[in-house]
Amino acid sequence: MAERKATIAAEVGLHARPAATFVQTAAKAAIDVTVGKANGPQVNAKSILSVMALDVRQGETIVIVADGEGAEELLDELVKIAEAP
Repeated sequence: MAERKATIAAEVGLHARPAATFVQTAAKAAIDVTVGKANGPQVNAKSILSVMALDVRQGETIVIVADGEGAEELLDELVKIAEAP
């Protein structure tokens, strides 16, 4: 199991377009991926409704966890999306 932390840079937080891009990238992988606020509950990173329900705002830190082959590479991509302004 691999884990990464990322600080949300987008002005709108992890909402709308950034969330859609994040979920689409996670959904391409055939492995389990979860995301949540630091010290908060984890949700399925492949579910747009679950990700948007987290209400992650600019400047907040998220924890992304992936388990399976290619997890490290996937997490690198998801962190880039989360930290993009």
